[in-house]
Amino acid sequence: MHHHSYQSALEDYAALGVDPEGALATLAATPISLHCWQGDDVGGFESTGATLDGAGIQATGNYPGKARSIDELRADLDVALRLIPGRHRVNLHAIYGDFGGRQVERCAIGPEHFSSWIDWARARGLGLDFNPTCFAHSLAADGFTLSHRDPAVRQYWIEHVIACRRIGAVMGRALGSPTVTNVWIPDGCKDLPADRHGPRERLATALDAAFRELLDPAHHLDAVESKLFGIGSESFVVGSHEFYLGYAITRQKLLCLDMGHFHPTESVADKVSSVLQFVPGLLLHVSRGVRWDSDHVVLFDDPTRSLFEEIVRGGHLPRTHIGLDYFDASINRVAAWVLGTRNTQKCLLVALLEPTTQLRALEASGDHTGRLALLEESKTLPFGAVWDEHCQRTNTPSDRSWLPEIQRYEREVLSLRR
Repeated sequence: MHHHSYQSALEDYAALGVDPEGALATLAATPISLHCWQGDDVGGFESTGATLDGAGIQATGNYPGKARSIDELRADLDVALRLIPGRHRVNLHAIYGDFGGRQVERCAIGPEHFSSWIDWARARGLGLDFNPTCFAHSLAADGFTLSHRDPAVRQYWIEHVIACRRIGAVMGRALGSPTVTNVWIPDGCKDLPADRHGPRERLATALDAAFRELLDPAHHLDAVESKLFGIGSESFVVGSHEFYLGYAITRQKLLCLDMGHFHPTESVADKVSSVLQFVPGLLLHVSRGVRWDSDHVVLFDDPTRSLFEEIVRGGHLPRTHIGLDYFDASINRVAAWVLGTRNTQKCLLVALLEPTTQLRALEASGDHTGRLALLEESKTLPFGAVWDEHCQRTNTPSDRSWLPEIQRYEREVLSLRR
């Protein structure tokens, strides 16, 4: 049945000059970086008992079965990865190190705390990505880290970022593909500041110090991530979009665009072709904000589709690193990974199946009526048959057949975690 429907889909697409085989090959070769923090509500494995309170980060919900240890988190990731077609990556925050129950200062973490993650990833053919954790810590409690007015606090976080970059480079060298280490800080304040210039000047200087060590881009890439506002930093965020856009252009860093980090009416898709004129590459944090940066599970929806359409149309996929960033604690956490990753892949595939050549020809000839008609009518092409073929070729359950596996895992494993 699959074979027949895919065959007829091939013909429908070929009639518009679209090559589904090429689209499937590109999809299979494009990894998505799964964020480890969906599995445990951004808890991590430090033995400090620190919480996320005041970090501008909130995982809401208390669905049973949260991973409580490194082994449980890896087991949950294994289940998710089995139900997601293709070969992917895992994105770790610094607080997810294998610390063996010992308390390790964040400025003193090293590759040895991630060697078991490297072994785990290598055994599964996964790449790893990385992030300094500049929140949920006593030295971040007042809302400032790299832009802090106290030079000693700034230095602590600079050393944390330096340590994280070195860890990322070790990961990338060990696994044969560059680790993207992404810097996001919560710095900002709840009410209107009298001095916006000072914190931003300090942040630029601190980032330059943190990035001073040159690392091989074959092993490691730096990214910086802006944010519009956060819980506790509603009125002022030091690392705004303009700040990091200027920083990424002048320092030639990857720019991270998180879909929840802009005004609700702003199109992240529209930014892609502008920023890529000037920065070496993009990191995407594919997410879904609902009225604010609430990190809901990614949907197969218009904003996400538009984002991938822009990346594919512009030929930007080779310069784009795709990662996920959401954490929903109100539903099965493993299912949240599977749903969000599969939806991200669907948005990429539907973009790869667009009749772009015809659309561009209509546009170039001034036929805007034809362009609009084709754009809309291509939405009813048999996309689902091509997606099913992708699942079949990767020996992954198709839609409507993966959820029973999650439900069984919930009965047999997750429900026993108390």
